[in-house]
Amino acid sequence: MDGWDGETMRAVVRVCEGATPEEAFDTASAGAWLAFDAGVRSLDDRPWLWTRPPGEPERPAPTLLDRLRGRTGSRSTPPASPPPPAVALCHPDGRVREAALDAVRTAPELRPLLVVRCADWVAPVREKARALLAGLPGDALFPLAGLILRLARRDRGDFARALLEDALREGPAAEVLALTADPDRATYRIAYRIAVERGLLTPIELAATAAACGDVTLQDLCAEAAVAAVKPEEAVRPGASPGPDGAAVLDRLLAARSPRVRSAGVTALRRAGRHGDAEPFLADRSAVVRACARYVLRQGGVDPLPLYRELCADPAAHPGAAAGLGECGDRVTDAEALWTLVGHPVPAVRLHAISGLRALDVVVRERLTPSLDDPSPAVVRAATRALLPEAAGIPEHLLRERSAPERPRAVRVAADRLLRAAGRQRRPEPGYW
Repeated sequence: MDGWDGETMRAVVRVCEGATPEEAFDTASAGAWLAFDAGVRSLDDRPWLWTRPPGEPERPAPTLLDRLRGRTGSRSTPPASPPPPAVALCHPDGRVREAALDAVRTAPELRPLLVVRCADWVAPVREKARALLAGLPGDALFPLAGLILRLARRDRGDFARALLEDALREGPAAEVLALTADPDRATYRIAYRIAVERGLLTPIELAATAAACGDVTLQDLCAEAAVAAVKPEEAVRPGASPGPDGAAVLDRLLAARSPRVRSAGVTALRRAGRHGDAEPFLADRSAVVRACARYVLRQGGVDPLPLYRELCADPAAHPGAAAGLGECGDRVTDAEALWTLVGHPVPAVRLHAISGLRALDVVVRERLTPSLDDPSPAVVRAATRALLPEAAGIPEHLLRERSAPERPRAVRVAADRLLRAAGRQRRPEPGYW
C-alpha cells in the first residue's frame, strides 16, 4: 500500500466503518501507515458511491470525507459522530488531529500515527505529539524504528530519530541486538552502529557479519570495528603471536567473498605483524586487494615485483598475478610476458593479462584486436575496454563484420561499443540486442 490507491481507499473505508487498523492493513509496514495517513488527507472532494435511499429528497452525493465526518449529505450538515481515532489522527483539519492525539495515551496500537504527527506541518500538532512520544519508555520506540527512520528523511523528522538513538544507546543490549536482525535496512544499520559503539558484539561476530552480509555499509562498519579490536604489532610481546582471537578475526576477514572486506583484512595484517601472510593475496581477483597486499609486503621490507614474476611462471594456478604484474611491473621487462599470457588456454589468465597490459599502458591495437573474437565473454569485454582509446584506428570493416547477427552477443556488443567510440555508429535502439 503506497500513497493513494485502491488498497489504501479500502483500508480507510474499513477503518471508518469500525475496523481496527490491524484488520484493515499491514500495520507492520511503515509504508502502509504513511499511505493510510496520506490516504485520509486526500479524501476531500472525492465523491463516494452513495445511493439515495427511497423517499429521500435529491441532494449532493457526499464525499468520502463527509462520511468520515459522520455526514450523509451536504457538507453544511453538522457531523453526526466523530471519526474513529485512527482517521482523526490523519484528518486534514489540524485541530482535529491535535485533539485526537489524546486517544494515543490509552491506545498503544495508534503509536505509529503519533510518530507521524511528530513531523506534522502544524506546529501545535507537532509539539503535542513530540511531548507524548518523549514521555514513552525507550523500549516502546523499538517496534517503531522502521517508521521513525522512514520519517527522518522528511523535514521535521529528526526529533523521533534522536529519541530512538538515545533509546538504543541506553536500552537493554538484547533488544538492540534483536534489531540487528530486522529486515528493514535503515533499522538494522542503525542497530549495528549503536551496537558497535556500545561494544555489544565481539570481534569474531563483527568479522563474521562483515564477511557474510551483502550490505556494503555494514561490511565497512563491521570490518573496521573488527580490525580495530586486533592488537597492533607493538602491543604484542616479541616473538609472540597476536593471539588466537586476533588471528581468527583476520582469517575470517581474509576469507570473505567481498573485496572490500578482504582488503580490510589484508591491510590489518601489517598492524598484526603478519606481513608475510599478505603474499597469497598478490594474485587476488580484486585490484584493491592486490594493492593492499603489495602495501603490506613493502611495509615488511619485501618487494612484490619478483614475487609477481615467479607467480606468472605458473599462471594457471595464479591468474590474478598477470594483472598484478602489470600494476607494478616494468614496461620494457614485463610487457612481453603479459603478451604471451594473452594467448594462454585458461580464460582467467587471458583476462588478467589484458588488464595487466592496460595497467602498464602497453596495449598494441593490432595485437589485441584478435581478442575481440575470444570464446570467453569476459575476455572480450576486457579487450574492448583496453581498445576503446584506440577505437578510431581499428579498420571499420573489421568491426562491421563482428556486428553480424550470427556473431556471439559479446562480440556484437564489443563491436558496437568500439564503433560508437570511433564516432561511426549511433547508439542502438531499445531492444536491439
